Amino acid sequence: MIDWFDTAPRRVLALVSAIGVGMLAYGLYLQHVVGLEPCPMCIVQRYALVLVVLLAALTATSNNRGVLIAGSVLMVGAAGFGAFVAARHSWLQWYPPEVSSCGRDFYGMIETFPLQRVIPMIFRGSGDCARVDWTFLGGSLANWSFVSFSVFTLVALVLIVRLARRRALRPSHA
Repeated sequence: MIDWFDTAPRRVLALVSAIGVGMLAYGLYLQHVVGLEPCPMCIVQRYALVLVVLLAALTATSNNRGVLIAGSVLMVGAAGFGAFVAARHSWLQWYPPEVSSCGRDFYGMIETFPLQRVIPMIFRGSGDCARVDWTFLGGSLANWSFVSFSVFTLVALVLIVRLARRRALRPSHA
C-alpha cells in the first residue's frame, strides 16, 4: 500500500476525491430522502469536505511534483479544519450544553449577523448540534466525519513526505 503512494500519487488523490464525493452524496441522501436536517456544524463540515474534494481532484490533474505537494499541503489544511469542526461537534454530542436551544440555522445566522459574530455562534453549537440522529457501529455522523477527515489528513501528509523525499533523492544534473 505504501508503494502505491510512491508510484501513483495522482490515483491516491483521485480516490480521496471520489470517496469525498460519495460521502457528500450520502449526506445529501440523509438530508433529502431520510429527512435528517444538518445543524450549523454539519454544514461547515460539508463545506470543508467540498474543499477537500476540489483540492484533491484539481491536484490529481497535475503531474508536476511541486503542484502535487502544494495541493496536498492545502488538503491537509482543509481536512484538518474539517477534523477540528467534527471533533468539536462530537464533543458537543458527548457533553451536551446545559441549556439546549435550537437556535438559528446556518443560513439564517449568515443573513442576520455579521461574519465575525456568526463564526463563534457556529462553534458554540446549539441543541441541534448536540442531538444524535444517526449512528453506525456506535458512532455518530460527527464521529465518522472526524475519522474521515483524519484519514484524509494522514493520506495528504504521507503524500507530502513521499513526494518531498523523492524530490530530495533525485540526482542533480548540474
